Amino acid sequence: MPALEIRGLTAGHQSVPVVRDLDLTVSPGEIVALLGPNGAGKTTTLDTVCGALPALGGAVQVFGRPVKSLREAARRRLAYVPENRGLFRSLTVDENLRLRSRTRAAAGELYERFPTIGRLRNRQTALLSGGEQPLLALMCALSLNAELLLVDEMTMGLSPAVVLDLAEVIKQVAADGVAVLFVEQHVHLALELCDRAYVLNHGSCVLEGAGDELLGELSATYFAHDPSVNG
Repeated sequence: MPALEIRGLTAGHQSVPVVRDLDLTVSPGEIVALLGPNGAGKTTTLDTVCGALPALGGAVQVFGRPVKSLREAARRRLAYVPENRGLFRSLTVDENLRLRSRTRAAAGELYERFPTIGRLRNRQTALLSGGEQPLLALMCALSLNAELLLVDEMTMGLSPAVVLDLAEVIKQVAADGVAVLFVEQHVHLALELCDRAYVLNHGSCVLEGAGDELLGELSATYFAHDPSVNG
């Protein structure tokens, strides 16, 4: 059974379609990238999958069941890291993590897994570095025992070294059997990291396939002016 199955999805804001007739699947342990120019409908897709936006048409199923609200998404073990990280900046690292963790033991296990953040547990989240904040956001998502992880623009504004560290975290998550669907503007990174990718343009899927197979075609078409593709 797919962790996520989208069939004929039409989605948008205030009844105005942004995404049209999208089919997409993600299996447990698979990393899938959602690519495309700004405004292509990538974030709208993630918002609809997690129930933050109602679908205008089609179906979204998580482990075989529909998701129509954020509460249902949480019950299906779906966790979403939005572009703004979804952190409470006035709270400490520990307070952010404990708000989301099902148990104190779960938080402790994550500190052991990510000792860099563990050493900062009493620091105010607003004082974390640009690389530490997305890592904390991923930890908060994983603390929910997520089986499907959605990540929007994980690497935006980060240094290359931090980007590579976060990519390794995503690989570890998938190796544990978690299904991952992520939106990313660093095209080379995305296609090297993912098992498969879907490319949206004006709300429709125009390409899909294995990451290594798509890189050449993307370089010549949809991302012709993207420096991350052209070197």
